[in-house]
Order: sequence, then structure tokens, then C-alpha cells
Amino acid sequence: MNILKKYEQALELYRAKKFSAALELVKKIQKAAPHWKKSFLLEIFIRRDQNEPIKELALLEKFLPRLDCNLSDDKDLAADAFNCFGSVNRFLGRTADSVKGFCLSASLSDDKKKACEEISNALFAASSAENYSAADFQKLYDEYKKYLSDIKPYPKKFYRHEKIRVGFLSGNFQWHTVMSWSWHLLSELDKNSFKVYCYASVKTPDEVTKYFQSIVEVWRDIYSLTDAAAAELIRADEIDILFDLDGHTLSNRLRVAAYHPATVQISGIGYMNSTGLECFDYFLSDIYCAGDETYFTEKVIKLPHSHFCYEPSTKLEPATAPPCIKNNFVTFGSFNQFGKMTDSIFIMWKKILDAVPNSRLILKHKIFGSNDGRNFVRERLKSFGFDISRVEMRPLTANHLVEYGDVDIALDTFPYTGGVTTCEALYMGVPVISLYGNRHGTRFGLSILKNIGIDELAVSSYDEYINRAVAVAGDWELLTILRKNLRGMMKKSPLMNSANYVREIQDAFIKVSCP
Repeated sequence: MNILKKYEQALELYRAKKFSAALELVKKIQKAAPHWKKSFLLEIFIRRDQNEPIKELALLEKFLPRLDCNLSDDKDLAADAFNCFGSVNRFLGRTADSVKGFCLSASLSDDKKKACEEISNALFAASSAENYSAADFQKLYDEYKKYLSDIKPYPKKFYRHEKIRVGFLSGNFQWHTVMSWSWHLLSELDKNSFKVYCYASVKTPDEVTKYFQSIVEVWRDIYSLTDAAAAELIRADEIDILFDLDGHTLSNRLRVAAYHPATVQISGIGYMNSTGLECFDYFLSDIYCAGDETYFTEKVIKLPHSHFCYEPSTKLEPATAPPCIKNNFVTFGSFNQFGKMTDSIFIMWKKILDAVPNSRLILKHKIFGSNDGRNFVRERLKSFGFDISRVEMRPLTANHLVEYGDVDIALDTFPYTGGVTTCEALYMGVPVISLYGNRHGTRFGLSILKNIGIDELAVSSYDEYINRAVAVAGDWELLTILRKNLRGMMKKSPLMNSANYVREIQDAFIKVSCP
């Protein structure tokens, strides 16, 4: 069997998720033909899908210097390899390397759509960066816009429809966190005043997809359409307001919006920062979350309460009492993505554990699903002086909400704070200590806690974050009261008052749609 056939066989095994067999064959190819560079990239993909980030990163650091980007074949391999480099570094919380990797991947791509996706990846990664300025974000926005040169926007056109036509654009009309925010907005707009269109770019439809297909007035599947064709469809539908729910997240269709096919275009809810694109007239926020508006290229709509309405994914009841009562010690926890955890966060968490005798910390994320990931985190924690015996690492599981029964206090990440993760903790009766800054994406915790009426848990400095966590850990009576009452407080708050939320959204839609 020649090398090409062996490689094709290994690729088929990889696609069939037979990783061990694929890896065994790849090793044979590498030994027989070390010049066959594709086999090394395939091993990188295998390590990635086996959740072995450190092995993946080590392979990338050896592989990338071997590539000559002046050669056509190597250039394509390098574009894919730098995408992996960006992704694995984001997964590991190495933000600067992540942004660099995605930008290099974009620069090597001859496909403008692919390049835009890579800069979106870079912008998403940058949300976890400490001390990232508005100017830093603007550099990435300018980089994104370089790859829009093939797009000619439509001229603005106003319509006089009896009902305002609102089109929602997303790749996430499925079981996805953005639907936890958007559920009521998509399903409860007043049909006497609004006509709802959904432009769905969903690769793998599920029950949520089918549900929205059944309730909205017009459903358009644009997954297989080019950006130009999708924009033409929106234009033909004479959409008054196009609402992008994804921003610079995975599966976005921002290039469709770049054609400016609708009269007014808004982004928000599913993404934590500005799009940086002139095609969006507005960004949806609220009076608590908006923060410093110099970070926005859009005009900011500031709703008077919350700019999202939480729809819980479970009916599971919270534990009847905080675990400290039976354990006789306090357990802190974070179920946030590991990539959000910065050096400053670890420094603060170490100080909190030191200040609360016998306390524990539970971390839960996909990274803990392999020895590779656990060892990496263990060494990183040790570098900050953590007593590893006080830290429990749990892998991702389907029933993660029940595990909030083991947590007394949730510790939010910063600067990329939790959104749905924060709501889930609170819904399960667990108070969340959140640090906020001046950028929109740093203020989700503040907005959530303000709307529930427990904004004492939201603080604006590192010292306050530590002191507040320690103070709450010392008040077991308060923890018991919150465990019993947080869910009821949420249900009565603007965060889950869908009728009031939809009214506020409708008022905003009417206002921005008037010429």
C-alpha cells in the first residue's frame, strides 16, 4: 500500500472516530515517510479530538516551523495548523497566543469567508484578555473588514409594512446557550405588530430547531446558501429589522449582514462585545451591562432592566441546604470554561482559599476529561501556590446542574464573565461572586445580579472580590437562606419576566424602525 492510500485510510478512520487505529496508522506513515507533512497535521487533529491539548500543542510547536508558507501546499497546511494553534491556546487560557494563531491563519487563507471566521475566532479569544483596550479591539475589527472587500452593501431602503418585519439571523437555532437568552424574544413578539422571520444557518438541526420552525411565521434555511444568496433572500423578504444573535461566535453569518440587506440591523444577546462592523446600526444592551460605549462601533440600545431573558434548561430542584452544613467546610466552585481563567483569577482564588480555613474548590470543564488536561491544570495551579489536595477537577458531564449541590459559592471569571453559567448557578441556589469592569463583556454578572436584587455580590476590584467571597463564606445562615430563595427571586425578577422583557424589546424595535 503506497503512502497516499495509507493516509486516506487513516483519514477515514479518523472521520469514523476510530482514533486509536487512525493514530497507529499515522505513526507508521510518519516513520516510512517523514516528509509527508499531512500525516503530522492529521495526528494534531486526532490529539485535539481525543482531548489531549498538551500533546496537540507540543506537536504544533514542532510542526509549524517545518512549513514553508511560500509553497502552496505548505501554506494550506499552515492555515489549518494555525487555526488549531489558536483553538488549543484558547482552550488552555493562553489568550495572546490564541489571538496570534487565528490572525496568522486568516492571513494565509485565500478564502475571504474562512479568513473572516478566523478573525471572529480571534475576537472571541480576545474577550478573555486582561487589559484589552478599545484600540486593541479596533485593530482586530479593521483586520476583519479587510476580508469584506468582495461585498457590496445594498442601499438603505425603507418599507411601509402593516407589521414590522423582524428577521433573526443565527447559526444556533438548536440546543445552544444563545437559545437560553433568546427563547422568549423569538416566541413571544406581538403577532399583531410584528412578523417574525428566522434565517437559520444550522448544520445539525435538533428538537429546538423543529420547535422554532413550528412557531415562527417564516422560516428560511440558509445553511447551504452563499452569503450573497442569503443576503438576497433577506432583501427580497423586505426585512425592516435584522437581528444577529451570534456576533463573533462560532457558526456566525456576519458576512450576510455585511451586505446590509435589511433597513435596520442590530446585534447582541449571543455575543459579549461590539461586532466592530458598520453594517450594524445598533447593539442591544441594558443600563447595567453597557459600560464604556467607546468599545462599541454601533449605537447602544440600553434596555431599562435586562437585555436578555433567561429560560432555564432544567426543572431540577436545588439542594435543600448548602453543602457546608453537612461537610463542615465551604466549597467554592467554577463551572466556567477553563480558557476564561486568567492569572489574576488564580491569584484571587488562591487568596480566597487561604482566607477560608479548610475550604475547597471544585473546577468543572472539558479539560479535566483527560490526564493530559488535568496534569496541565495541576501544574498551573501549583505555580500559583495552590494546595492541590483542596482542588477537585471534574470533567464535563450531561447532568452538570445537579453538581451545584456540592457547591456553596460560585466564583465568576474575569474579564470574560459567565452568562448562562452564572444563571444556572443562581437557579440552583448557589450565590455567585462576580467582578465587573467597564467593558460590556465584563458586566454580565453585574447585570444579572442587579436584576435579581443581590448586586452586593458584584464588585469592581480584585480586593473587593476576595473580601466579598470570604465574607459570604463566613455566613452560613445567609448561604442557607439563599439556597432556599434564589430560584424564587430569579423567577420574580426582570431576568425571567418574559412579558415585561418582550414589551421593552418591542418598544425598542418600534423606536429604531421609525425613519
